[in-house]
Amino acid sequence: MPLPENRTALIVGASRGLGLALANEYLKRDWRVIATVRGSRHTLLHDLAAASEGRLQIEMIDINARDDVANLRQRLDQRHLDLLFVNAGVAIDPDVAIGKVSTEDFVTVMVTNALSPMRVIEALHALVPPSGTIVAMSSDLGSVSDNVDGGWEAYRASKAALNTLMRSFAARHAGDPRSFLLIAPGWVRTDMGGPEAELSIEESIPRVVDTVSAQAGVPGLQYLDYQGRIVAW
Repeated sequence: MPLPENRTALIVGASRGLGLALANEYLKRDWRVIATVRGSRHTLLHDLAAASEGRLQIEMIDINARDDVANLRQRLDQRHLDLLFVNAGVAIDPDVAIGKVSTEDFVTVMVTNALSPMRVIEALHALVPPSGTIVAMSSDLGSVSDNVDGGWEAYRASKAALNTLMRSFAARHAGDPRSFLLIAPGWVRTDMGGPEAELSIEESIPRVVDTVSAQAGVPGLQYLDYQGRIVAW
């Protein structure tokens, strides 16, 4: 059954890749979408908005800039968000051992992948009603238990940090009726995932949205993959 047309999703980080696909998928499912881009250049998201008959609103925000996050919160102050989905991720060469990663690169990865998504959630979560859902895009690589192969060390650390911070957020909101999710979309063929990745965007994102939809109304935090399977912490 289609969801009511007035359902609204905010997708943070949607200019390309997984975020762009999320915006497109929610539009296909009759949601209204607010989606963010970092800069002022024209993107495929702008083309999607032009064809959306007014159902896609674009906001500009650099999530690493605290003032940008605060200003977005102010602009959306009267909005009702059924879904807040924070999609953010940068990576460096997966084969570089942690001892050879520069401090600058490590800080960039940790801030972009862990600190900034949580700042967005902290700033905007009050716009999500008790029936709503708050999602952060994680990764299978964020699982400490499943790390038996190594590689992607800085990226793994950042997603594990995101998972830990989201658990802390959920603990501070014990008894909250909202659904909190960490989603691992699988290894997807994007600019970051690379051409050798196992999944196409079309194989991942519709299932991600199915998984998020299936958990609506289920309180507490879950760490799930794109097929709805539990990922070990």
